[in-house]
Amino acid sequence: MWKFKKTSGRSPGRYPFTPEDMKHAGWCIRKAIKIAIVPHWEGSSEDWKVELNINNKIHLDPAIYSSSEAHKKMYKYYKYYYDKYNKNNK
Repeated sequence: MWKFKKTSGRSPGRYPFTPEDMKHAGWCIRKAIKIAIVPHWEGSSEDWKVELNINNKIHLDPAIYSSSEAHKKMYKYYKYYYDKYNKNNK
């Protein structure tokens, strides 16, 4: 029997998303715009940052968020890029 060492990591937990959130996120991911919540290791275990990967170029939002605020910000970014670049949206 294999024994695996439990790894210690952080999870931002779950956040309720809407069908609109998924529409924006799905469109962005298909267009190589990916946004993720990443731990802010220098802060407390409750601190998170938002990382934007746009065409394989990484950008980090300088603000520090709680997990629920980070989720909200992630979906705001998805909506922003969806509205900005989706020509069929208008």
